[in-house]
Amino acid sequence: MNKQDNSHTTAPDWATAALVLADGQIFWGQGIGAPTQAVGEVCFNTSMTGYQEILTDPSYAGQIITFTFPHIGNVGANDEDIETLSPAARGLVLRAEITQPSNHRALEHLDAWLVKHNLPGICGIDTRRLTRLIRDGGAPSGVICHRPDGTFDLPGLGKTAGAWPGLEGMDLAAEVTCRQNYTWDETQWQIGQGHGHLAQAKYHVVAVDFGIKRNILRCLASAQCRVTVVPASTSAEDILALKPDGIFLSNGPGDPAATGAYAVAAIQGLIKSGKPIFGICLGHQILALALGAATEKMHHGHRGANQPVKDLATGKVEITSQNHGFVVRRESLPRGVVETHTSLFDGSLEGIRVEGQPIFSVQYHPEASPGPQDSHYLFQRFIDLLAA
Repeated sequence: MNKQDNSHTTAPDWATAALVLADGQIFWGQGIGAPTQAVGEVCFNTSMTGYQEILTDPSYAGQIITFTFPHIGNVGANDEDIETLSPAARGLVLRAEITQPSNHRALEHLDAWLVKHNLPGICGIDTRRLTRLIRDGGAPSGVICHRPDGTFDLPGLGKTAGAWPGLEGMDLAAEVTCRQNYTWDETQWQIGQGHGHLAQAKYHVVAVDFGIKRNILRCLASAQCRVTVVPASTSAEDILALKPDGIFLSNGPGDPAATGAYAVAAIQGLIKSGKPIFGICLGHQILALALGAATEKMHHGHRGANQPVKDLATGKVEITSQNHGFVVRRESLPRGVVETHTSLFDGSLEGIRVEGQPIFSVQYHPEASPGPQDSHYLFQRFIDLLAA
């Protein structure tokens, strides 16, 4: 039987997993990872490397990730390539079965790692078809069900997918943020040495955790910053009481307008302080809201490590790592807030700065992990503001 034929309304005898979309479409496949089910927004990521970093990126909270690259698992899994201890992604979709690990850093098979973290997945489906569906129709709600016995409650799965409300209006930063302040001094990974530790700090940065990735913290520590990480709901008064040289607004999941319900007031207080501020991803969007701009849900978002962005000040093009489903509306930027970076894929706004103030932000992920390191200069730009 052709395993790419998804016209069956009953499970084929070879199927141990199903991906059921809110519109009733069913993709049959083989189950991988934990034998459970998960519902969320189905998106796709075009990265060719870094599947473990992607699965542990808190920005993917509430999402089922379709990998367009067919060979996932060849690096295995390890304890170093993680962006948070508990993966926030809901599940994953693959074209082929998980590849056997073939890397000297592998500590375990990816499937065993998925089971350990209770993440379900499905493989053996036509991911090109699913990706085109998302590209043309937008990111749908869906549910992955991994049942080793091959029995599925299709009406129930359809209801579960249809009832999921979607990411618009959803505050997921509150779910993935830290619960109390902590400090960070681990520096970036180097081959043969692993991660280092900051010996002597030159600056103190407070990072607001909307779903922060560890590699962002490592980049700041590598730039001689002692980092204090605080929960997303921390007030401006409490942040400034820590006496930072600058403030970092992190990446994160969900709708920026929902998170902004409590974060905007704090960021407006930080803006008044005159201290340098650097935001990325969700932090960029909430900063824009605090400055008086507006955000909106994108058709299917940007997710991958091959996104071309133009720096309007220098004219340089950088290939960036991105993961976002919302965007700042260019026409909503108030006077004094200038666009600095533009997407060369769809022309959307990718960066802003505030005239006359040490405040800037970008939509993408300059820390990469995974992805190219073209944008690491932005951390130095932040350091230069701290030094000034």
